[in-house]
Amino acid sequence: MTLQQLAEIKHWYASHPLGHLVEQQVWDGVLASWVMGWAGLPAAWLLDSIPVLLLCGAMLFTPGLYVGLRQCLHRRRVLRCDWLGSTRGG
Repeated sequence: MTLQQLAEIKHWYASHPLGHLVEQQVWDGVLASWVMGWAGLPAAWLLDSIPVLLLCGAMLFTPGLYVGLRQCLHRRRVLRCDWLGSTRGG
Protein backbone atom coordinates (compact mmCIF):
# COMPACT_ATOMS: atom_id res chain seq x y z
CA MET A 1 0.00 0.00 0.00
CA THR A 2 1.10 3.52 -0.67
CA LEU A 3 1.10 6.34 1.85
CA GLN A 4 -1.61 8.01 -0.21
CA GLN A 5 -3.89 4.97 0.14
CA LEU A 6 -3.23 4.83 3.89
CA ALA A 7 -4.05 8.53 4.17
CA GLU A 8 -7.27 8.12 2.16
CA ILE A 9 -8.52 5.36 4.45
CA LYS A 10 -7.60 7.39 7.53
CA HIS A 11 -9.40 10.41 6.03
CA TRP A 12 -12.49 8.28 5.38
CA TYR A 13 -12.56 7.24 9.04
CA ALA A 14 -12.08 10.84 10.17
CA SER A 15 -15.00 12.01 8.02
CA HIS A 16 -17.28 9.19 9.30
CA PRO A 17 -16.75 9.29 13.07
CA LEU A 18 -20.12 7.85 14.11
CA GLY A 19 -20.98 4.21 13.66
CA HIS A 20 -17.48 2.96 12.88
CA LEU A 21 -15.76 3.21 16.26
CA VAL A 22 -14.53 -0.39 16.46
CA GLU A 23 -13.36 -0.37 12.85
CA GLN A 24 -11.52 2.89 13.45
CA GLN A 25 -9.79 1.47 16.53
CA VAL A 26 -8.75 -1.64 14.59
CA TRP A 27 -7.40 0.56 11.79
CA ASP A 28 -5.46 2.65 14.33
CA GLY A 29 -3.99 -0.60 15.68
CA VAL A 30 -3.00 -1.67 12.17
CA LEU A 31 -1.28 1.66 11.57
CA ALA A 32 0.42 1.50 14.99
CA SER A 33 1.74 -1.96 14.09
CA TRP A 34 3.06 -0.59 10.79
CA VAL A 35 4.82 2.33 12.51
CA MET A 36 6.30 0.00 15.15
CA GLY A 37 7.67 -2.15 12.34
CA TRP A 38 9.42 0.83 10.75
CA ALA A 39 10.69 2.11 14.10
CA GLY A 40 11.93 -1.30 15.22
CA LEU A 41 13.84 -2.23 12.07
CA PRO A 42 16.92 -0.05 12.72
CA ALA A 43 17.09 -1.08 16.37
CA ALA A 44 16.76 -4.78 15.51
CA TRP A 45 19.44 -4.41 12.86
CA LEU A 46 21.83 -2.60 15.23
CA LEU A 47 21.25 -5.18 17.97
CA ASP A 48 21.68 -7.99 15.44
CA SER A 49 18.43 -9.62 16.55
CA ILE A 50 17.16 -11.77 13.69
CA PRO A 51 13.80 -12.73 15.28
CA VAL A 52 12.95 -9.10 16.05
CA LEU A 53 14.13 -8.06 12.59
CA LEU A 54 11.80 -10.64 11.01
CA LEU A 55 8.90 -9.56 13.23
CA CYS A 56 9.41 -5.89 12.36
CA GLY A 57 9.67 -6.77 8.68
CA ALA A 58 6.39 -8.68 8.88
CA MET A 59 4.71 -5.74 10.61
CA LEU A 60 5.40 -3.60 7.55
CA PHE A 61 2.87 -5.67 5.61
CA THR A 62 0.08 -5.34 8.21
CA PRO A 63 -1.95 -2.60 6.43
CA GLY A 64 -1.86 -4.36 3.06
CA LEU A 65 -2.81 -7.69 4.59
CA TYR A 66 -5.64 -6.12 6.56
CA VAL A 67 -7.06 -4.34 3.51
CA GLY A 68 -6.72 -7.53 1.47
CA LEU A 69 -8.59 -9.49 4.14
CA ARG A 70 -11.34 -6.87 4.26
CA GLN A 71 -11.63 -6.91 0.45
CA CYS A 72 -11.97 -10.68 0.45
CA LEU A 73 -14.61 -10.64 3.18
CA HIS A 74 -16.47 -7.82 1.41
CA ARG A 75 -16.54 -9.72 -1.89
CA ARG A 76 -17.87 -12.81 -0.13
CA ARG A 77 -20.54 -10.64 1.52
CA VAL A 78 -19.40 -11.73 4.97
CA LEU A 79 -18.47 -8.24 6.14
CA ARG A 80 -19.46 -4.91 4.62
CA CYS A 81 -16.57 -2.54 4.11
CA ASP A 82 -17.69 0.99 3.20
CA TRP A 83 -14.20 2.48 2.99
CA LEU A 84 -12.94 0.22 0.20
CA GLY A 85 -14.09 2.76 -2.39
CA SER A 86 -12.05 5.51 -0.74
CA THR A 87 -8.77 4.06 -2.05
CA ARG A 88 -7.89 4.30 -5.71
CA GLY A 89 -7.12 0.60 -5.95
CA GLY A 90 -10.15 -0.51 -3.89
